[in-house]
Amino acid sequence: MADPRPFHWEYVPQPVQREAFRVTGGTALHGTVPVAGAKNAALKLLAAAVLTGERCRFTNVPEIEDVRVMAETLRDLGVVVDHPAPNTYEVAAGDVDWLFVPLEAAAKMRASFMLLGPLLTRFGEVIISNPGGDRIGRRPVDLHVDAMRALGAEVEYRYGYYYAKAPGRLRGTEVTFPFVSVMGTENAMLAATLAEGRTVIRPAAQEPEVDDLIVFLCKMGAEVERTAPDTIEVHGRKRLRGADHRVVPDRIEAGTFAVAAAMTGGRITLEGARADHLDALLEILDRMGVAVERDEHRLTVDATGVGPGAYRPVDVATAAYPGLATDLQPPLSVLLTQADGRSTVHETIFEDRLEWLAELRKMGAEVELPDPHHAVVTGPARLHGAAVEISDLRAGASLILAALAAEGTSTIHGGHHVRRGYENIERKFLDLGARIEHVQEGISGTPA
Repeated sequence: MADPRPFHWEYVPQPVQREAFRVTGGTALHGTVPVAGAKNAALKLLAAAVLTGERCRFTNVPEIEDVRVMAETLRDLGVVVDHPAPNTYEVAAGDVDWLFVPLEAAAKMRASFMLLGPLLTRFGEVIISNPGGDRIGRRPVDLHVDAMRALGAEVEYRYGYYYAKAPGRLRGTEVTFPFVSVMGTENAMLAATLAEGRTVIRPAAQEPEVDDLIVFLCKMGAEVERTAPDTIEVHGRKRLRGADHRVVPDRIEAGTFAVAAAMTGGRITLEGARADHLDALLEILDRMGVAVERDEHRLTVDATGVGPGAYRPVDVATAAYPGLATDLQPPLSVLLTQADGRSTVHETIFEDRLEWLAELRKMGAEVELPDPHHAVVTGPARLHGAAVEISDLRAGASLILAALAAEGTSTIHGGHHVRRGYENIERKFLDLGARIEHVQEGISGTPA
């Protein structure tokens, strides 16, 4: 395979339009929020469309920056990607001109590495950069690479790129991970769909977004089945067809707005939310004393008139699904500041995920970090406005939640991170009665 260096594919950070949110707190939020399609499903579905030359059509796709970056990455490869209507994408990978995913894409979005499996299994080779993403701790891609090697691929790492080649078709095998990996499971599953023979993946991630991907692959004609909670079996096919699919609702966005109601003493109905995807969060909210009404396709969180100190403190720990999602830990940590007493948070997934709590302290939160994986939150805290800096997507949304409940005005710098995963978040908060303003801050020389 060609070495990318002669083609001068050296990454130069592009200027980024920095943004901020200016939030004045103290308003109880009321109304209905339509829950967007899941970021963590949509990105993998777009990657899966490369498995066929026929057109695939996706609806309920969130209008977020990460989706835009994935679409542009596919276009750069020569894939036809159309955006005929809001929340709708059509992908046709009849051919791919350039089996090279550069650092420009990887630095912006870790999910670009999801193209490894489908490009390798369909076209037999790919050069792909080591990925980037949020700065929340090490997230090695060794598991993905090891899975490709188990399937018969030859993979080398040089100059920051993985050179992957499949001599003939990939071969079905047992893919065994040392621990649960969502993207590792998905990449192995995509590669196995066109491999020769049977592949068994274990322990396989159980997230709803993984099952949403399985549903789509089966629509394409793939033979993929979850044969046990932690086991996925794939029987490879020679080719797949195009298919239509509606993206599953985003449980992380739903959880974020659920906490917004509890934080502000309001009442919010989450239209389209799947309660069965939020069992771990809802169990914690119930223990805290947050009132939640469940319907088949919506949730309503009613905290009308509830003030600081009305909630019970709890001890929580993140875990692979069906446990509490690590992406829901930051908003839940904000809510714990309003509980009456001492709560603890155990972050088991990412070692740097709790660092953002230093910004929450600037708003008056009483938080201790005895080590990188544990936090002690004592409430109820009287939050106040402050200038804070967003370090990653979920921390950014969580600081907005804190600002909505704080006295005075907060400026949350680095708002462009939030756009990676939340569709028009300020419009949704405005519709609920929040006082929030989107501010352009100028150009930065570092990537989003």
